[in-house]
Formats: sequence, C-alpha cells, structure tokens
Amino acid sequence: MDLLFSAYSLLVGTIIPFLFVLTVVVFFHELGHFAVARWCNVKVDAFSVGFGREIFGRTDQKGTRWKLCMIPLGGYVKFAGDENAASVPNRELIAQLSEEERKTAFIAKPVWQRAAIVAAGPIANFILAIVIFGALFMAIGKQGTQPLIEEVFPDRAAARAGLQAGDMITEIDGRKIETFGELRQIVLMNANTPLVFEVDRYGKPVTLTVTPDAREKEVFFGERQVAGDIGLRGTANPEYLVRIKYSPLGAIAEGTRETYRIMEGTVSYIWGVITQRQSADQLGGPIRVAQISGQVADLGILPLISLTAVLSVSIGLINLAPVPILDGGHLVFYAAEALRGKPLSERVQDVGFRIGLGLVLMLMVFVTWKDIMRLVTTNS
Repeated sequence: MDLLFSAYSLLVGTIIPFLFVLTVVVFFHELGHFAVARWCNVKVDAFSVGFGREIFGRTDQKGTRWKLCMIPLGGYVKFAGDENAASVPNRELIAQLSEEERKTAFIAKPVWQRAAIVAAGPIANFILAIVIFGALFMAIGKQGTQPLIEEVFPDRAAARAGLQAGDMITEIDGRKIETFGELRQIVLMNANTPLVFEVDRYGKPVTLTVTPDAREKEVFFGERQVAGDIGLRGTANPEYLVRIKYSPLGAIAEGTRETYRIMEGTVSYIWGVITQRQSADQLGGPIRVAQISGQVADLGILPLISLTAVLSVSIGLINLAPVPILDGGHLVFYAAEALRGKPLSERVQDVGFRIGLGLVLMLMVFVTWKDIMRLVTTNS
C-alpha cells in the first residue's frame, strides 16, 4: 500500500505538473516554427510533442502529421527535405524530389526565410512568457513588501558597502526596485558581481556599490545552494506591504520587462559560470525541473503557470545558444551563408552538427549528474 501511495504521489505531485509545464512550453516553441514555415510555404511533414514511438496522432489536409509520442521530453517540427528533427537536410532525399516538391522544401527557401523560421521558435517562447506574465499582472498585480532595510548584518557585503538600517532601495544597476523580492532575486543571481545600489536614506539619495558574497544559503523550498548574499533583512512591518495593479497595456509592458529581466539575469548567470565568478549549483536538468514543478504545483495553479513562463524564457534562450543542432547554431550557419553568398560546405555543416550534438549530450549528462547528486545530498 505504501508503495502504491508513493507511486501515486510521484505521478500526481511531480510527473503531471512537470509534463504540463514542459508540454506547454514545447508546444508553443514548435508552433512558432510551424506558423512561420506555413507562412513561407514550407511543407511540414510532422509536428510532434515528444520523441520516440507515436501514441496517437492525425494528419491534416496539408499532409502534416500531428502526433504525441512516448518520450515527453521535448518535441520537434520536421520540414520537407529534413533528415531528422534537428532540421539537418537530407540531401539524397532532396535530390529525388520533383521540381514542384522542391519548391516547398525548407532547404530551398531563401536564407532570410529559413532564418525567420528557425528564430520563430525562441521568439514564440518569449511571447508566451510575456502573455503569461501580463495576464498574471493584470489579474493579481504585483505583491510584496517595499525594499526597506530592517537590519544590516555586521561584516557582510551590505555593511562593507555602507548600507544602513532604514535605507530604502530604489534602483539596482538602473533597474527600478519596487519590492524586496526583486532585490533578493537580483542579489541571488549576482554573486561576486558589483551592483550599483541607488538608496533613499531618509529623503537623501545615496549611491553605493555592493558586491554580493557567494554563500551557501536556502534559495528554493528549503534547498541550499551557493548564491549571492549581501547580509541584510527587509522589513516585516505590514505598513510597507504593496500591491501594484496594472491596466491591460500596463500588464503587457510589465510582462515584457519581467521577461527581459529573466533573460538578462540568466545570461549574466551563465556568463558568470563560464568566467568562474558564479557557482554552477543553480544549473539543473529534467530531474530538477520536474522536482521544482511538483513543489510549485503544491502552491497552486497560478505559481505553476508562472513557472511555465520562466521555463519558456529559459528554453528560448537555450535554443538561441550558438551551438550547431540548436536554433542558434542554425542561425550562425545562415549568417555565414548570407555573408559569403553561398552555404557553408556540406562537410563543415556535418562536422558542426556532430560537434553540436556532442556538446548538447555532454551538457545533459552534466546537469543530470548534478540533479542526481542534489537529490542524494538532500535525502542523506
């Protein structure tokens, strides 16, 4: 009975929320590719959510097979003339196509159309995030406490920089700060990175540079990771609670700003990892995403929808990485083709795709290993 209950809890509490989040994000990513491909008169052979054996599907009037597959960890759109889901051209197949069929093959389209089709996937992810954040801001607004400092801990980054109890943080690196949660989010993602704080000190403007320390701390659902910390505590006085409401246009504008903030923070963090200013502790793979999805789902449907928006931004950014096999790698090839006036040689492209596949597989192994070690450490 205990085993059945554990299996049920895993299914309902973790797997279903994870599949919900991932399926929505993947569907809209591929829908972006699909919509622009149809606009460019490219024949789409398949639109798949998941990989592997097909569970069920249907073929529409234009010959596209819409299907749901066994392994729900991604998806793809396969265009006419493609060898696989990564849009690697099948040159033997293309050579066998009739003149009429070749006109609708992806590889036969002008370079700007191919670039537009490829870029449409990540752009769709960003649009999805903006719409979700905008809808949430319009429905419930933004809530939290004002960024008023209640206490500064001695011998920590905030104290060393000159922050004091009673200071109200108004901006960090030019970004307006409205809640303490926004302050915390920026600090967490910027360990060992100097940040310019604009402070209202009893009506007097003060500018200070604060460099968060890299410290192990609780960052998410009781889990401890190495992240930025400056050593201060915000006010708990209910008089400083804020709830900002937005009009429909204001909500979309704020949703756009929130999407940009996540993009900026993610790129800054990844660059920090590459330059060894940041710890790689916050990197995670499918196991980590599943775990977070289950934890967030316990808080309700709105937090889970918000997580969907955050993951959509992350998927969009990952796919724009200039790695062959990802959308960004294809865009690099198309940029080179536009500059040279002709495509890169087949050998160069084939080698690039193999290197890209190797890099992606190595990254997946790395983040999955970190996920497993994180679980082992948490449960030990």
